[in-house]
Amino acid sequence: MSTATETQPPEYTKLELRTAYGPVYRNVSTKAPREARADEIPLIDLSPIYGDLDARKGLSQKIKHAAENTGFFYIQNHGISEAAVDGARNAAKAFFAQPEEKKLLVSKHKGKWYNGYAGNKTGMASPSEGLDYRESFSWRYEPQYDPDPKDPNAVPPEVQPYIRGENYVWEGTQHLPDFKDGCITYWQECLKLARRLVKIFALSLDLPEDYFDSVTTYPGSDGVFNYYPAMSAENAAKSQDIGIGSHTDLQCFTLLWQDMNGGLQVLSREGEWIKASPIEGTFVVNIGDYLMRLTNDRMKSTVHRVYNHSTIDRYSMPFFFGFNFNEKCGVLPSCVDEDHPAKYEPISCGDWCQLRFQQTDMDTKVSAY
Repeated sequence: MSTATETQPPEYTKLELRTAYGPVYRNVSTKAPREARADEIPLIDLSPIYGDLDARKGLSQKIKHAAENTGFFYIQNHGISEAAVDGARNAAKAFFAQPEEKKLLVSKHKGKWYNGYAGNKTGMASPSEGLDYRESFSWRYEPQYDPDPKDPNAVPPEVQPYIRGENYVWEGTQHLPDFKDGCITYWQECLKLARRLVKIFALSLDLPEDYFDSVTTYPGSDGVFNYYPAMSAENAAKSQDIGIGSHTDLQCFTLLWQDMNGGLQVLSREGEWIKASPIEGTFVVNIGDYLMRLTNDRMKSTVHRVYNHSTIDRYSMPFFFGFNFNEKCGVLPSCVDEDHPAKYEPISCGDWCQLRFQQTDMDTKVSAY
């Protein structure tokens, strides 16, 4: 027989989230986070992506189910080499081990497009959860590094204003051996995989496999290193700060490598935090706001955070993938019918991202992303 305590609904707290159109609020359970079930964050074998069309169509249905459920899944057999991961991880560790004055040589405040270094406790992704206890280093798309070779002098004029890589991030890190190579090699491997994966998303949406090819020639493709410094046991016990506060990602989808220390948490449909604990050899994939918008909310861009009160340093390396920033896209034709009219007006991926950055800057005077 249930006791009175067992039948009481869980307690909730109100969480503020930043969006492109201002803050929104969610009720979130105060229960302790639990491990995710396999049906909530499934593990998907990605090897069929390198197979024939039937294999790719079969894979697309698994990804469709995950994207429309929690919006998060793990991938294994993804094709990104361990050497590429190790090179990037070593680059990240070398960068963040530097004195602060060296890291500030590539401060994001030196550029226009949020490239470079952001220091610890300079961002606040969610005002409900305190400052973000992390450092980051970011870089963005530059055509000369595209694994599908591009001539920087031949970028179409309508695309040119939306190329948002900035060279000072490489000029200010020349003193770090193999740093740029580690960054670019990892970024290229992620971009190659993302271009394959977006074809699978097209199949999952009942579209031709090459449907998105023309809008991913100069794509939004951001590389980021995150460093969550270890806390002392005393500070971990009393800290009110979080690794990175609750948020959704902006573009189409994210590929995330995380080390084995853990900390990523995903907000379930029931408003409970579930742990996306690390699985060796995998990446985590999650849907972003822009793809959710294009699919008329069929695919889910889900709130997540990093909760890191650890006495061990944590590193992660997300790669954010979207469409060419100049391309204005509306709700996809396969996601609209008489019962489900389009909910959203067309907007470019670049303008969509900039709306969110502006909201963040107005509210915090720094960029949390």
